Amino acid sequence: MAQTSKTNAHLARVIHELRELSRENQVAVWRDVADRLERSRRNWPEVNLSRVNRYAAKGEQVVVPGVLLATGDLSVPVTVAAFRASAAARKKVEAAGGRAVSLLELAVQNPKGSRVRILG
Repeated sequence: MAQTSKTNAHLARVIHELRELSRENQVAVWRDVADRLERSRRNWPEVNLSRVNRYAAKGEQVVVPGVLLATGDLSVPVTVAAFRASAAARKKVEAAGGRAVSLLELAVQNPKGSRVRILG
């Protein structure tokens, strides 16, 4: 069965850039995130802030290859990168002293993917 290509131009660009970054730096973490984004959106994880709070340590970088939602509280400052994040989730992350960034922003800041935790 032939695989259909993504029709969302932004999503296709993010997947392409992550794969390119993975090849250039010989790092598997960005390729794994790109593979997860290539799945059907029906299979994308929807991660709540309560899960981020449960598994992330202070100052850690967390990648959500899907959607970040605002249910729960965040008590530690972390950097969270997601393909899409709700406005309320972004506000809660920043209120906790963390940063909510896009996947490409985090990938460019940390091309080696060191100390990155994937949730979802």
